[in-house]
Amino acid sequence: MTDTVDERTAAAATGTVSTSTVVSSSTVVSTSTVDGITVEKRGLMDYQEAWDYQKELQQRRIDDEIGDTVLLLQHPSVYTAGRRTETWALPQDGTPVVTVDRGGQITWHGPGQIVGYPIMKMRSKVDVVGYVRRVEDMISAVCHEMGVTSARGRLHDRTGVWLPEDGKGPERKICAIGVRVRWATTMHGFALNCNPDMTFWDRIAPCAITDADVTSLSQELGRDVTVEEVLPLVEKHLGLLLERD
Repeated sequence: MTDTVDERTAAAATGTVSTSTVVSSSTVVSTSTVDGITVEKRGLMDYQEAWDYQKELQQRRIDDEIGDTVLLLQHPSVYTAGRRTETWALPQDGTPVVTVDRGGQITWHGPGQIVGYPIMKMRSKVDVVGYVRRVEDMISAVCHEMGVTSARGRLHDRTGVWLPEDGKGPERKICAIGVRVRWATTMHGFALNCNPDMTFWDRIAPCAITDADVTSLSQELGRDVTVEEVLPLVEKHLGLLLERD
């Protein structure tokens, strides 16, 4: 996921966490609050179901029925293609691809990857680029705390969180980012690779980039880094998504 779509303009602090568990007829949702942001941890969730739920939450946030909310989850294996996806970047073996209403091109989601969907209202001017920079900063902070200290956002004007070329390999992306903004309210978000099956990227040109690689926290640290280990750090740093004066 890279790039952004803004339909209206065409265009840190760690927080105290409080938690609870909500049981519905269909799923168990663990909820918490970080710096005033409601966090829903939904485990493994079908992509289409999550997309529909995002759209519902986005409209409710636009209408001020709810406050800022972030969904944290994993998806069953799925390829998704944003509005700028080139045909040549798609799987050539007929693997199904879901076309979605975010910016960017094609990427993969699946187990071993933390997917985050912030549903947040911009409080001043609609600054999509500034918002994406905050997402990059938040994920970079998570990577640094995990020990991947070279992670940084926006390498060579490419959206996402990247590691520069070094002794371990060429430039490589550890987190993809793609958003949609409607009436100053965000949806879609980020995908941080913890310990996914990296072979799924072999079928595509991730984000239509052919001169760089994809990596994970496990690959960079040389050990198995699970979603369960990293999720509390993502939650801890969510306050970095908020606009600051």
